[in-house]
Order: sequence, then structure tokens, then C-alpha cells
Amino acid sequence: MLDYKELIKNFKEEDFKLKRVNLHVHTDYSDGEGDFDELVEQAEAKNYNYIAITDHNTMKGYSERNSAASPVLIPGVEFDVWCGHVFMHLLAYGVDKENPELKEFFAKNKAETEWNIIRLIPKRNLRKLIKAIHNAGGIAVWAHPACCWCLSMDRMAKKLISMGLDGIEAYYPYPRFRRFVKFHRAGTAKKIAEKYNLIKTGGTDCHKKILS
Repeated sequence: MLDYKELIKNFKEEDFKLKRVNLHVHTDYSDGEGDFDELVEQAEAKNYNYIAITDHNTMKGYSERNSAASPVLIPGVEFDVWCGHVFMHLLAYGVDKENPELKEFFAKNKAETEWNIIRLIPKRNLRKLIKAIHNAGGIAVWAHPACCWCLSMDRMAKKLISMGLDGIEAYYPYPRFRRFVKFHRAGTAKKIAEKYNLIKTGGTDCHKKILS
């Protein structure tokens, strides 16, 4: 069985910048516009080495679509979760979607996969979520940390590390509206990852029909 943690740990900055790897893609299973199969087919046609479909709070696409078996696909999901009073996104990679502990954190309906107030109300326990990700064979990665509304990214990272955080999304373009809700310098995430020996990941947070 493929060791996803080891695989992801060995990705380089150029893999993300040259679009060989994209570990942050959404489909219409959550708040994206693209079809799961079509996005995987695009990745294969564009000669990506790997992509991860990371829909919000759901892995239904991996259960329902034939392309889930594609060799370019790394299983993933993006959870909406609170760290104290800070709302954040946590990416999980290499997880077993059938793990009962992890499934407890999946969306109960379509509304819980989309950007609206319903997503903000449920309080997932962050420590238990990270434990469930690990027990499902995966790694936990802090998504687009420069958008996180915390006073200190460093202090936030230390808090997350104490709960078992494995990595940080260090290579992220901060596209569209995220340019205007960015509270920290983008390069800070890479420095923190290196300071605390965290796995560095990257992705475009693609929500469109065309893989970018």
C-alpha cells in the first residue's frame, strides 16, 4: 500500500509551482463547480503527477466515482473546524474514507459542505479530529494559514502541533477573495514549517470546472 505521508513529505516546492502536484481541489460534491471525474481526467491529460480532491467535510466522490482509482489521485478532504475561537480549515490526506472514527466528522447533508452559516455552527473537536485522521492512516495539514484570523501564526502553529498537526499548506496562491482576507504574509507559513519540521504541502484551492 502506498505510504502517502512519505510521498507527500518528499514533494518539493517546484512540484507545486510547476503544477506537477496540486493537493487542494474542490468539486461539486462541496462548493466547487467541477465534476469529480472530469477534474481527474484533466489532471491525467495535463500530466500531473498527483492531485488531491479535498471537498469540504465529505469524501463521497471517492465512494461514487470510478476515477477515484486513478493513480494520480491522493485521497483527501478539507474539514471546517474551530481552534478555540479561531475558525480554520484542516486538510487530511491519505485517509481511509471508511474509517468509522473519521466518518463521524463527515457532513450529514449537502448544506454542511457549502459556504454558509450552517457550516459555521457545528463545533468539531479539533484534537479528536486530528486523532481520527491519524487513526484513519492520514496526515493533518493546516490549510491556507495566512487567511487564519489569529494574531500570531507561530503561536497558532504551536497550539496545533501540540494536538498532533503534521503539516502546513506552505505553497498557496491566495487567489481571488483570499487576497483580501489574508492576515499574514504568505511566506510566513513556509518559515514556520521549516522551524517546526512540518510537512510542506501546496495547492491552488481550485473551485472551477477547469483544473488550475
